[in-house]
Amino acid sequence: MKKINFFIFLFILMINSVNAQKPNIIIIYADDLGIGMLGHEGQKIVTTPNIDKLATDGLRFEQAYSNMLCAPARASLITGLHDCHKDEFKITKGTAYINANNSNLAAIENSLQEKLGEVNPQEVFIGKIAQEMGYKTAQIGKLEWGFSTTNQQMKQHGWDYYLGYLDHVRAHGFYPPFLFENGDIVEIEGNTILNCGKSNEPETEEHFKERWNMEGKSVYSQNYFMDKVLSFIDDNADNPFLLYFPTQLPHGPVAIPKVHPDFVNDDRLTQIEKEYASMVKLLDDNVGQIMKKLEETGLEENTIVIFTADNGHEIYYSKKGRVEKPYTNKVTNEQFDDFDRKYYSTLSGDVFDGNGGRAGLKRSNLEGGIHVPLIIKWPNKIPEGSTSQRLTANYDILPTIAELTGYNKKYTTDGVSFYDALLGEKGKENHDFIVYSSFTGPTLVTNEGWKLRTHLQKKAFELYYLPNDFGEKENLANKYPKRLKALKEKLLIACEGNFENGLFKYGAQL
Repeated sequence: MKKINFFIFLFILMINSVNAQKPNIIIIYADDLGIGMLGHEGQKIVTTPNIDKLATDGLRFEQAYSNMLCAPARASLITGLHDCHKDEFKITKGTAYINANNSNLAAIENSLQEKLGEVNPQEVFIGKIAQEMGYKTAQIGKLEWGFSTTNQQMKQHGWDYYLGYLDHVRAHGFYPPFLFENGDIVEIEGNTILNCGKSNEPETEEHFKERWNMEGKSVYSQNYFMDKVLSFIDDNADNPFLLYFPTQLPHGPVAIPKVHPDFVNDDRLTQIEKEYASMVKLLDDNVGQIMKKLEETGLEENTIVIFTADNGHEIYYSKKGRVEKPYTNKVTNEQFDDFDRKYYSTLSGDVFDGNGGRAGLKRSNLEGGIHVPLIIKWPNKIPEGSTSQRLTANYDILPTIAELTGYNKKYTTDGVSFYDALLGEKGKENHDFIVYSSFTGPTLVTNEGWKLRTHLQKKAFELYYLPNDFGEKENLANKYPKRLKALKEKLLIACEGNFENGLFKYGAQL
């Protein structure tokens, strides 16, 4: 008996030793954070020292892309698939849980699940991969890809624990009367507004008063989530974990408990611009809190922190005489049309230049809509202050995590692991090109920097060479017809035979 107990003891020690060597993984997924809002990317008004430090201490991918909108971006991240396939990601309307309570919750979920259907056992998801490799998995925040999901789907996707919104419409407010935790409704005391305190645009005196009427707004959701994020790290300090933190920040409409001291007396900004800047600042503070917690728990050196965003910049601080919606050229008074009249911050009046000088915003297949930050820190593994020109898609994160965790089952992905790039090694495999869909039409970016952009309504194909023209101002389609033809053929194959199937069709659900 003593021998058996001794061998059991050794076995437990061996398992614990193996687990201790597995790196923890934290994915911080910012919502609508334009790449130009970060200090190290040239932001002049908002300082982001904690995110900047991630870049200083880790690796920054300079050619990282994601989808033009949050729903497909989150789906691509979780599944490792791009959004140009004929078989689209299954979605539902985003208003399913507006009137949810304990008595009707089961009926709501059953109705949603009928539309979502069963998950194919052969499908893989980031959470499921980590879970099968012995990780404790958690998702805290906005939750899944939209527009409403279910407890069953969350479990099928591999989340041991989750807390947050199960629908994206309610997630546009920051004072929810209730959230969901592992299938249960959790009431948030002091929050009483059914639409979660969602404010309105554009900025007016009436909307300002509405936004700062704090009756029924006691608990700010991002603060609530951060408490749970830090608690999860504490509770799992002794076993490997994957924590996915899809934040609401800085997605609008604008809402913040108080204006950050950096902006209170900043005469460059309107009141609502000060509030938006404070949302970006809070996101940066949250990153700092997470890094501090890792230090306090002794987990910093064995934790990979991935910071990225779901899509390009969006403006939630419009006001007459500043940036106006519909987005308008302040010189010509013409509305931008995403084609002949492309959006640029210098022409719109965006004081922040949130897309970093690129053309376009969220919902566009221009660079301002799909070029995103991607920063990864892994102490003693990733060379500090390094950058990579590797062409990277958000659907590369799943195969990278699969390799990191030792997952060796066969699975289908459009992504390519960039694990070797993390270690400073020359890539063994890279994309020839990446593809994304959009409301405008699908787009393709090659490893050499060529970009084929479609505009289906105009029946147009545009060709850009991004290393010389990241603002997409010079269409080279007529100058390089052979290259244009070759890239069109590649895009047609990626969209599985029909450009119409490459057109993202979720707009009516927003």
